[in-house]
Amino acid sequence: MRSIKFSAAFVVLAGMAFGQSSKYSPDLSKEQPSTNLNVIVQYDHDPNLLDELNVALHGGTYRATLPSIRAGAYSMSAAALAEIAADSHVVHVSPDRAITGKLDYANSAVNATVAAQQYGVTGKGIGVAILDSGITTPNPDFGSRVVYSQDFTGGNGQDQFGHGEHVAGIIAGNGSHSHCSSCTRSLQGLAPDANIISLRVLDANGASTDSIVISAIETAIQFKNVYNIRVMNLSLGRPVVESYTQDPLCQAVEAAWKAGIVVVVAAGNDGRLNPIDNYGYLTVNAPGNDPYVITVGAMKTEATYTRTDDLMASYSSKGPSLVDFVAKPDIVAPGNLIVSTLSSTKATLPKLYPQDLIPTSYYDSKGNSSISPYYYTLSGTSMAAAVVSGSVADLLQAQPNLTPDQVKARLMLTSYKTFPSSSVAVDPTTGLSYVDYYDVLTRGAGYLDLAEALTMKDSVSGSALSPNINLNTSTGQLYLQFNSSSVWALSGSSSTYSPSHVWGNAGLIGNGNVIASVSPTLSPSNILSILSELWGTSAAWGTSAAWGTSAAWGTSAAWNTSAVWGTSAVWGTSAVWGTSSVAASSAQTGDVSVVGEQ
Repeated sequence: MRSIKFSAAFVVLAGMAFGQSSKYSPDLSKEQPSTNLNVIVQYDHDPNLLDELNVALHGGTYRATLPSIRAGAYSMSAAALAEIAADSHVVHVSPDRAITGKLDYANSAVNATVAAQQYGVTGKGIGVAILDSGITTPNPDFGSRVVYSQDFTGGNGQDQFGHGEHVAGIIAGNGSHSHCSSCTRSLQGLAPDANIISLRVLDANGASTDSIVISAIETAIQFKNVYNIRVMNLSLGRPVVESYTQDPLCQAVEAAWKAGIVVVVAAGNDGRLNPIDNYGYLTVNAPGNDPYVITVGAMKTEATYTRTDDLMASYSSKGPSLVDFVAKPDIVAPGNLIVSTLSSTKATLPKLYPQDLIPTSYYDSKGNSSISPYYYTLSGTSMAAAVVSGSVADLLQAQPNLTPDQVKARLMLTSYKTFPSSSVAVDPTTGLSYVDYYDVLTRGAGYLDLAEALTMKDSVSGSALSPNINLNTSTGQLYLQFNSSSVWALSGSSSTYSPSHVWGNAGLIGNGNVIASVSPTLSPSNILSILSELWGTSAAWGTSAAWGTSAAWGTSAAWNTSAVWGTSAVWGTSAVWGTSSVAASSAQTGDVSVVGEQ
């Protein structure tokens, strides 16, 4: 009888703990006590056998230790979790959340061709850890440069999804299959001599979990000095649910950054989402919301070798980040219709989207319409992140003593900042229009320029933490708030790294920090009014001419519920990350990551 009363009381305890304790991630609040959960528990010490025993005594199961964030991954009931969290040494509890995986023109657009000719950089000697869906070996485009491979999904390291091989080719492919006497294009990556550390975290469907990715991050840190791992590419992500200061995935990428690894993350492909009248703002994914890492948005090359006509890809996620309002992305790079290495025509993405496959005649004058077994096309911020990672490898080859913060600050400062005020993309299938404004929350500091970054020889001190968007309640002005340790805060108004030099005129007014005047409450619900004030009248956002009819976003029932943000059906599919999954367009000027456009 006592046990029955105790169980009933425990149900109440669990509900109170989830509802009131700051130790719990908000997405745990609706879990029933009997539900079995995979969770990550962060401690104020390195987890030990006593912690594992405590979990076991409450019916839980040990899954993994995550030392970089002083955490353990466990499986247990929600009711047991309430008791575990009562331990004073437990700092934070999160679900083990699901994660999904997110050249010839690209190289020219970021001045990589000029950089290679003038500076001879190829990424030689630099190790790049690629956390993705693996690499199918052997492949002449990588030769013997896949120096380490580990599969965290239980497979054999081969790319069954078709994403990881493509990303690796953008970063470090040598274009071997396109180097024939009759070849007309060299489909070579940004750092064709860099070494690759392939850490497979995405399965054949492009899915993963926080704990799997964190384990791979820890492996990269462990082998940093063995393979000279200076760069880590994460073309994957998931929604932001809590502050980056509590999010275990964000804490893990910070650990890598502090270990001396430049972490490059895709911003996400949710720039067309409009569930809370935000028009794609507030859609940057984790861990791209972390202020340490370099978060990358996507541009369209317009199928030309010059960058002067390049435009934003409408699907590229925009800042600021949810919860913390970090100004993201940090930089943009080519990500649309990028041709790179193909793992196999039998991989998931090529099978689902055969229109992404290219004929051999694309790069070989003696080729024909038969499908190339070596290369294909993908689009998304996944591809843009890879362009930046390859460029970072080149920069570190030339100047190996640069710290991650110095690399980030330099890339942001030297980025190309000449943009139109806005551009319109039209979906060729639906006819719907999407408007991009080239502000600090859309294009970040600017468009990657590797050649310019290589010309600088400075050694600035200070961090390169991305600023927050904040509100001055006395003046009603929204502004960029810099961490006091950052190079932007330490620099005077005339300094090389002053905010106006780094971000240019991307929506900045007044003293170079102020970006809008708003009402006293800063929350997602008034982001639209903030942004509409920044760019003029609400007509810029609200007219049918700019956004098509209300049918563009469906009914309020489809977009205004929390289900849109919370379900795996919306966030868990490979369609979110880098594929031409919906209404693909063959036009070189089209965004094909989420919905095709021209």
